[in-house]
Amino acid sequence: MESFSTARPVVAVIGGGQLARMMQESAIALGLELRPLVEEPGGSTGQVVVASRVGTPADADEVRALVDGASVLTFEHEHIPAPLLAALEGELPIEPKPEALLYAQDKLAMRERLSDLGIPCPRWAKVEDEEALDAFGELIGFPLVVKTPRGGYDGHGVRVIDSAGEVADWFASGPLLAEELVPYDFEVSALCARRPSGEIASWPLARSEQVDGVCSVVTAPAPGISPSTAERAKEIGERVAAELGVTGVLAVEMFVVKGAEGERVFVNELAMRPHNTGHWTIDGAVTSQFEQHLRAVLDLPLGSTAIKAPGSTSVMVNLLGSAYADPALALPRALAGHPEAKIHLYGKEVRPGRKLGHVTVVDKDPLRARREAETVVALLRGDR
Repeated sequence: MESFSTARPVVAVIGGGQLARMMQESAIALGLELRPLVEEPGGSTGQVVVASRVGTPADADEVRALVDGASVLTFEHEHIPAPLLAALEGELPIEPKPEALLYAQDKLAMRERLSDLGIPCPRWAKVEDEEALDAFGELIGFPLVVKTPRGGYDGHGVRVIDSAGEVADWFASGPLLAEELVPYDFEVSALCARRPSGEIASWPLARSEQVDGVCSVVTAPAPGISPSTAERAKEIGERVAAELGVTGVLAVEMFVVKGAEGERVFVNELAMRPHNTGHWTIDGAVTSQFEQHLRAVLDLPLGSTAIKAPGSTSVMVNLLGSAYADPALALPRALAGHPEAKIHLYGKEVRPGRKLGHVTVVDKDPLRARREAETVVALLRGDR
């Protein structure tokens, strides 16, 4: 019998967490080959992708093997060494490109670039020592938000301080980013995708809620915001994507501040990959962020970002930790009586506060959607 072979596109992706795992679902549907570099074979992505290679971005030989014959290289996190990207440039398309990825890797570079573009940001300063940090605090007032420029995520590398001494231990690693503590009313995420050829598509704005710096609940379309502000946030997201040359999915997290001047938005963070605030798109939008990311990095026409059920609201609730050794053990209880809930478990080892999965409910009644999603997450978490 003749063997069957194809010249299907191969997407190499660095990272083996839940984002690459969910990319695989879309890769299967599109007939693509996803080839991830995973940290361990039993990790979230390694469990479900046969073509996985085991290693880290520091493993030059594994990275070379990963990209051999690939159509494109992309990422599920930003922690990619610059020398690795430089070594691979010219060998295959890298999406997002290293010069764009820099602004998701380095918060100081991001603040400087966005400020140059006139994008609204919190007041900020690059501070190299305690004296400079104190001077900035005296200028705009404490408390301040201080961030390490690189490596922070989910609340790590971020401190709210009342004096410079509270981050004295951080200065040994280099300059820090100091920002005003914005008195925001809530946070939103403008999610879009851009192809190398320039096409951009945006999803409806999503509102996010955090617990200890970790995303807990996402509601889309974002409630409590005027249509004009939502359009302004979308325009900012698309402008950032175009001006920075971002390819693939881009999430622009923003603060919304309501006051006498009306609603204002300030850019907080950037992520150049599928993002937690976009998980609702799997069940609530015509094209999910994972399918769109694959389309975008391969420079394929983008899909519709419309809400799948017109007039509905999607509420996504993260499962953070569980009393079960594996939350899948709770599926009989979680599924009983909740047929509209869509459960996504990541196959990750249980640790307190760890993102183990999410639940999305789509309904025309936002309160009912949230209540259902939170109830199912509580069951998966083992709450009594």
